[in-house]
Amino acid sequence: MLMIALFAAATLGAQAQTESKTITRKIEVSGSAEKEITPDIIYFSISLKEYYDGKTKVNIDKLEKDLQKAVTDAGIPKENFTINNIYGYNYSWNQKKDPNFEARKQYRLKLGDLNKINSILGKLDPKSIEYVNIDSYDHSKLNEYKKELLVQALQASRDKATYLLAGIGEKCGAVLEIQESDGSNYPAPYMLKSQRVMAEANYDGGMQQDIDFKTIKLSYQVRAVYEIVK
Repeated sequence: MLMIALFAAATLGAQAQTESKTITRKIEVSGSAEKEITPDIIYFSISLKEYYDGKTKVNIDKLEKDLQKAVTDAGIPKENFTINNIYGYNYSWNQKKDPNFEARKQYRLKLGDLNKINSILGKLDPKSIEYVNIDSYDHSKLNEYKKELLVQALQASRDKATYLLAGIGEKCGAVLEIQESDGSNYPAPYMLKSQRVMAEANYDGGMQQDIDFKTIKLSYQVRAVYEIVK
């Protein structure tokens, strides 16, 4: 029994020594990288609404054809122009129920050239435009910029670990863990023009002057754990 106990104690002692030798000393740091970019893709929301021209109602089908033609004449690809929402979808039934019912449709338009919104809306009757919004912004190289910034953030974290450890005579070794986070800030959507404002101003195609153009602020953070070596 004594020999068994001594053998067990020796085994536990050897395991403790092995575990102490395999303990990894490490340091946890963070790094970040930022960049401001000007959007080169803008998504517009355009809402058309039926209206009366004297005693005659201008129906939604004609308004849609006018908008489609304006979009085509501006050289916009078909896939960049879609129906976003329909109010009063069964408007034939609604009109029978209420002759004064005015149907409306919302469209989503993707543009790379901001000036084209002027030529498109300039070909429409302002009374047919209920409102025009900027829905969102994007950039054609967004993923490329994200990769660049993440690498820069990781490099910044390693630089930080290196100079911190150098102060106590240690060195930065292999990276053991990486976590990323996105703190980017996109401009908020906002309304450009309402039907009332356009009608009162006798719309002259001057949409661009109303756009307070904002940049996209890309910001990425990295939390990294590095091994400490002698």
